[in-house]
Amino acid sequence: MLGHSGIANAAITDGDKQFLIQASQSNVDEIRFSILAEKKASRPEVKAFAQKMVLDHKALEKKMKPFAMAWSVKQPAALDADRRREYKKLKALSGAAFDKEYMAVMDRDHNQILEAFTHEANVATDPDFKSTVISEKSVLAAHTNMADELKDKL
Repeated sequence: MLGHSGIANAAITDGDKQFLIQASQSNVDEIRFSILAEKKASRPEVKAFAQKMVLDHKALEKKMKPFAMAWSVKQPAALDADRRREYKKLKALSGAAFDKEYMAVMDRDHNQILEAFTHEANVATDPDFKSTVISEKSVLAAHTNMADELKDKL
């Protein structure tokens, strides 16, 4: 059975849908935090990282949207309660303290979402979705490596 966007949805599991919500929430979080970092970061390499996060996570958001529409999955549009607290904390920081905290959040979040993408790449049932997850996993792995390195420098 094909959804209205031409994406097969016969074999979609609740786990696939939950992963899609988690990935979508991660995109919202990374974009929102990184837009703040584009303005507040004091080190040029942190600003450059933030700009890359905004671009790459907006691209990932676009790639996930057709699946969300086909599967009738409502994508998150705002930060969750925990992330709102972190965002408020970050907004109050400046200079090196901001850079260090932002990169700590990015490093933690990317390691967590990379783990989720790795798991989903092994269990996804829809072939198009699985292919998207696998290709985006490599992007997230690169982000995670950059975040690890940058966090260690601060």
